[in-house]
Amino acid sequence: MSAEAADRVAAVTSSRPSTPLQTSWFEFLLDGSLLEKHLERSHPDPAAVQLIIQFLEQASKPSVNEQNQVQPPADNRRNRTLKLLALKVAAYMKWDLDALEKGLTIPVLNMLLNELLCVSKVPPGVKHVDLDLSTLPPTTAMAVVIYNRWAIRTIVLSSFPEKQTKPGPHQMNIIVQQEKEMTDNILTVLKEQATDSISVLEGALQLKKDFYVHTLRTLDLLAADAAANGETESSTAGLRISADELHCQVHYDVGCIFFQQGCTDQPAYQKARDHFRQTKELLKKLDSTVHVHLDEKRLAGYWNACKALTQDCDSDSQTTPYDQINSLIRAHSYQAVIEAFIKDNVSRVLPNNFRRSVLREFLYKVQLGESGLDEVCHKLCVCNAVRDALEGEVLSVCFQQLLLKPSRRTVDFILEVCTLSLEKDRPSETSRKHMANFMKTLCESLEELPLLFVVSSHKLFMELLKEEERKVLMEQMRKRSATINLSAKPLPSFYDIPASASVNIGQLEQQLILLLEPRRIRQILIELHGMAERPYWRVNSKWEVPPDYINVILSIKDNLTKDLVYILMAKGLHCISIKDFAHARQLFSACLELVTEFSPKLRQIMLNEMLLLEVRAHETMAAEGSKERPPPDLVSRVRGYLEMRIHDLPLRQVVGEECVAFMLNWRENDYLTLQVPPSLVMNNPYIKLGQLLASTCKELPGPKECRRTAKELWDVVVQICSVSIQHKRNNDGRVGLIKHRESSMGILHRSKFITFIKKLREPLVLTTLISLFVRLHSIVRDDIVNEVTAEHLSIWPSTLPTIQAVDVEAVAVTVKELVSCALTLNPNNQSWLITQADIYFVTNQYSAALNLYLQAGAVSSDFFTKAVPPDVYTDQVAVLCQFLREVDYMTAFKALQEQNSHDAMDSFYDYIWDVTILEYLTHIHHKRGETEKRQIAVKAIGQAELNTSNPEEVLQLAAQKRKKRFLQAMAKLYF
Repeated sequence: MSAEAADRVAAVTSSRPSTPLQTSWFEFLLDGSLLEKHLERSHPDPAAVQLIIQFLEQASKPSVNEQNQVQPPADNRRNRTLKLLALKVAAYMKWDLDALEKGLTIPVLNMLLNELLCVSKVPPGVKHVDLDLSTLPPTTAMAVVIYNRWAIRTIVLSSFPEKQTKPGPHQMNIIVQQEKEMTDNILTVLKEQATDSISVLEGALQLKKDFYVHTLRTLDLLAADAAANGETESSTAGLRISADELHCQVHYDVGCIFFQQGCTDQPAYQKARDHFRQTKELLKKLDSTVHVHLDEKRLAGYWNACKALTQDCDSDSQTTPYDQINSLIRAHSYQAVIEAFIKDNVSRVLPNNFRRSVLREFLYKVQLGESGLDEVCHKLCVCNAVRDALEGEVLSVCFQQLLLKPSRRTVDFILEVCTLSLEKDRPSETSRKHMANFMKTLCESLEELPLLFVVSSHKLFMELLKEEERKVLMEQMRKRSATINLSAKPLPSFYDIPASASVNIGQLEQQLILLLEPRRIRQILIELHGMAERPYWRVNSKWEVPPDYINVILSIKDNLTKDLVYILMAKGLHCISIKDFAHARQLFSACLELVTEFSPKLRQIMLNEMLLLEVRAHETMAAEGSKERPPPDLVSRVRGYLEMRIHDLPLRQVVGEECVAFMLNWRENDYLTLQVPPSLVMNNPYIKLGQLLASTCKELPGPKECRRTAKELWDVVVQICSVSIQHKRNNDGRVGLIKHRESSMGILHRSKFITFIKKLREPLVLTTLISLFVRLHSIVRDDIVNEVTAEHLSIWPSTLPTIQAVDVEAVAVTVKELVSCALTLNPNNQSWLITQADIYFVTNQYSAALNLYLQAGAVSSDFFTKAVPPDVYTDQVAVLCQFLREVDYMTAFKALQEQNSHDAMDSFYDYIWDVTILEYLTHIHHKRGETEKRQIAVKAIGQAELNTSNPEEVLQLAAQKRKKRFLQAMAKLYF
């Protein structure tokens, strides 16, 4: 080839776009960050499902040993990483079974979901139907749900006829045949377990809490911590799926398998219909269906088929929408017909031709002379017009004629129908656009100025049309009014409202109540003050600002500014109370900008309130599971507030209180213990409490030197829980004591102290407080037999010098509230669970106590798959007596002698592993002549594995086996 020819070839080849090379599976092993980047491409090659196939294929390849013998796939780091990569791809696809089923064969998907069960710590060897989903960590429960959803979906899909594949090469036919055999084997197992899978999913439908499914991040967390037991932070750090979304999908899947079973079990169609009804209702309820993947047309087909097959007599489900409308007409329930048409404007189930035929029927009755139907015809005409408008259709001649001479009632009804016909919460962009065009058409069609203003001042008009559109439309109306000379006065714009119309003031006040946009609030107040000078901050009795600020705001001389500051602050505070922090920021920012111009005092007040807003916003995120620490700027602002000293500036106590709680919750202990000014500690009770709590927590767990700080905290809390005592001579001359419960001797009133500690959520701080109150509770109760346990009890004093001054009832109430509040933050804290259980036990609430003891055992043993720590259980019942380090035979025998118990004692003999207790049972039943129960005890003691001659490891294994079975049986009874 000549040099020129080579240059031409090079030029041609370089001008062609090069096809990127396909990424090989092993590259993802070498670069941990490559997978997510690859999947985020617009058209990744290989695609997601292909990657899953490649990863699992490589991970399941058999190995060959030195003797050329085929061995199962090795359980090494490479294969574990490949399986994890396959799971991460599925997590990226958000576990969409529709997409996974389309791209993966049944054997591959079975392998993938079994790996999901494995990494999600689903107890191996335990049937899913025997698991209680409510007690499992969220991601573990969700893995069980996903697997069983796939199981019943696969059964349903396998029942559909398949197109026969054409025979290929011999080698390919062998592979296809092997895959078919694997698929058939899997299907056989799935069909055998179908009843169990349905039961598992029906159990999931009883759970009302949100669900969490593994994401790429939580899978990385599990990989990083190979010893994780399912209780790691990844349990609730996964992708949140609302209960309604999951229930909607599960109802559909369960409905499908019941429908499939209906051909051999007629009542199954009834069950399928019930599940499909629930699916339809949940679909209507959901704003968005991100995690719901179903074909609504197919659902409608299932629904109609079920109704026909079950011959449903229920009027709501048997009659079609057409029948319902016709029955209402026959019953002369004309208002109900109108309401049904308005609702249909949102659902759009009735065809337009049917709706028009109903209107024609009423018009025909009017022509026949039937009286009282004119208004019905007008309203139906309006309903149909709004429906046409929402679908972008041309408005009917009937509606155009109605607008020639409309009444005020007609215009009000049109606006009411428009408002009700938009989807609730979040109307689609198309609906908003079509409705905005309809409002414009309405304005262009109206010629009377009062009616035109009714439309232009309506809330829906202002929401749908942008400010610029409104101004252009009003200008067009002005020009039109000048041309046709409707009035000597020019047409008023929205910003130029006549002062005489009192009805307009009412409309503007209503908008003032509803709006959250600061600029629009200001505009409306300007308009209102132009119409009538009066205090508009009183328009809504629910607008409230803190009493500390009332005098400062009401001292503003300009009435408009006074109204604006008051309303912006009140609306902002309301938004904070409903956790609408975005609108609160807008309102407070506008108020800050306004007061900065004329009042340094109000400026500082707004800065303080904005600090409280940010503190609450961050604490709300933390309570919802966020682990993100607050920005340094926010911590600095909190410190600045705590140290602030400005003369004559009203300070709300709640701001300081929440700032101290914020510092404790984020472990800013160094500041509270070392840097806070001493004057603050002396003057601010919350800072004093915060410093003592921080100091005590900082020194835990420590030796005796930490007891000095703990003693100081103890004294402060004891004073808070104490009451003043007066001596009074009785009529008989003896001196008695009078306690004044309403007065507090401490730095804070007890009610304020409880409010403060309920804002704490840092585990060590809560544990310290619980420990303190448990010790205080034990001292004032003076019951050495039944003690409540907690951590770090040894750091507190063991006596009280003035025990009579302590309000025993207040201490009991406080410890209960504190432990309950802590458990709402972390229901799986073993120490708190045992403390709560002990509280129930000493107050004779034995069932509730046993429930919590079992929860503590489940938490500490991964739902009894491991040995329960020996310090968890106490001597409550005969079987539990075996759990103690030294078997408590005296308590056990005493419990077994009880004849009037209702504990199903003989049902638990199989769970007893201590031969001495079983021998005692045999003796008791023989003595009482209880032959059947004696036989049960004899059978239990005769089991070979309990033979005392067995090796110690055999006896230990038998005990562990019975412990696990007993505790899981008890757990089923209690939660």
